[in-house]
Amino acid sequence: MSESCKGAHLRANDIRQHYLHLAGPGPAVLIVPGIVSPAILWRHAGEYLAADYDCYILDVRGRGLSESGPHLDYGVNACARDVAAFIQAAGLHAPIVLGHSMGARIALRAAAMAPQSFAGGLVLIDPPTSGPGRRAYPVPKARTVGLLRAAHRGEALEAMRSSGATPWPQALQALRAEWLSTCDERAVHVTYDDFHAEDIFADIARIQAPLSLLCAGAGGVVSDDDVAEMRQLRKDLAVTRLPGVGHQMQAEDFEAFKPALGAILARHVQTLERNRN
Repeated sequence: MSESCKGAHLRANDIRQHYLHLAGPGPAVLIVPGIVSPAILWRHAGEYLAADYDCYILDVRGRGLSESGPHLDYGVNACARDVAAFIQAAGLHAPIVLGHSMGARIALRAAAMAPQSFAGGLVLIDPPTSGPGRRAYPVPKARTVGLLRAAHRGEALEAMRSSGATPWPQALQALRAEWLSTCDERAVHVTYDDFHAEDIFADIARIQAPLSLLCAGAGGVVSDDDVAEMRQLRKDLAVTRLPGVGHQMQAEDFEAFKPALGAILARHVQTLERNRN
């Protein structure tokens, strides 16, 4: 780990939470990763953001070095309480919370539960829009579980190469192979259940924080119809779509991802400054 990236633990919501901190001039940005993405897989994004922001990347419970095990509740409500408690315990003031995939749904629920901690707003990166009566999340659970089981056998690289998914850059792929085995399979099953039982659109309707959406142009996670429905709920929703880029955009096409995210964060900073004046 580079000297600019520091790892640490704190206790919040009555569990051990691990995070990476890439110190920058501020304001604070908190990244909540996806279903089998330990914080370390977002380190490259944190290093980029640290030029302008004070960046924290969270290991969601059951992933990376945060607490895991059969005693934990892996549902979206428990994970959302973790995020809200982390913001308080880490002393973050009005962070911009960036959630990818599962992390976006967790961040939305957290903002609905504890709106006072989310004045900096939310950036939702390709959030699953599945839910009751809606189309299924397009990434099959069997594929994710199969990859995770391969990682636990020490065969993650081989599984990734044969999966048919868009390949990651070599260094990130090796890092993913190293860290995938830290993910608890129980968490994956609960998360997929929540993807289809919980309603993301209800959370969008509830929150008041500034809200931006960054979605992939490929992969079908967020459709144009989904975007239209979200805009009906939030007339001020800022939407950016990256043509030809898939769900794991932060890894598959970081050069396209960087300027899009940078522009979104700059808008959130402008909103924060207007609200303070």
